[in-house]
Amino acid sequence: MKPRRSNLSVPGHMKKMHGKASESQADVVMLDLEDSVPLDEKDHARAQVIDSLLNLDWQKKTVTVRINSLDTPFAYRDLLEVAEQAGGVIDAIVIPKVNHSADLYFADRMLNGIEMRTAATRAVGIEASIETAEGLMRAAEICQASNRVVSLVFGIADYSASIGARLVSISGHGEKEEELYPGHRWHFALSNMVMHAKAHGQLAIDAPFGNFKDTEGLRRSAVMASALGCDGKWAIHPSQIEVINEVFTPSASDIALAAKVIEANARARSEGKGAIAVEGRMVDQATVRMATQLWQQAKYLQLI
Repeated sequence: MKPRRSNLSVPGHMKKMHGKASESQADVVMLDLEDSVPLDEKDHARAQVIDSLLNLDWQKKTVTVRINSLDTPFAYRDLLEVAEQAGGVIDAIVIPKVNHSADLYFADRMLNGIEMRTAATRAVGIEASIETAEGLMRAAEICQASNRVVSLVFGIADYSASIGARLVSISGHGEKEEELYPGHRWHFALSNMVMHAKAHGQLAIDAPFGNFKDTEGLRRSAVMASALGCDGKWAIHPSQIEVINEVFTPSASDIALAAKVIEANARARSEGKGAIAVEGRMVDQATVRMATQLWQQAKYLQLI
């Protein structure tokens, strides 16, 4: 699977932003039909997203579209029209505020019909946003609801609202948290989501950091997400892409260590040995798997 380090969210009704996003350094461009689009622009945004998907060059990007929540009158038309007209261009549909596996059953069945109708040559994936206490509680069921699910995404602002957490910043997206809580306030929720995603072979993507002018705050947030096992992070402004890519890109020392682990494992296997030692320390198969994953990502990014 292609890396999804930086996931740039772009308002669906803002045509001028779409071309810039397609040429950006973001791994993923998410054309948004939900929160960033005013109610009176919903239909226009849907038409604009379809037009941009069909007429811009997305070959170097992973492309997703966030539809409106399934409890709105917009979602079913978003899913139908986008997948039917531009399903061959997009990699995944992002479904916000997933609270139940039934949400994904619905989307999966609808996509099945659309793909049969259009004779699609590949299936559209699903990214499920975990944005409520209910959604997090049912994360295991959500992961297993469809084989289209490729990732879980943490929605920090709506999750905060769902549990009645105190608001400490204007955007509600992770700024100034250290002023309120001595540690990572969302450690449990994010780690829990990561656990469920990884247990089912899926990616885990962290929420955006709201203050795009606070580079150091963004870096701290990305480093913590990476440490917890996230594969990438959403960006709400192009200026955030560079930092996010940097944090989620394997370093030269990480790659060198992974190479040593992989080489030692191969040598032990060829010699019929069960134990593996690297730099005087014993290495288990879980470490070998992590080293292999890191090596594959580095190879895709042409770092080796």
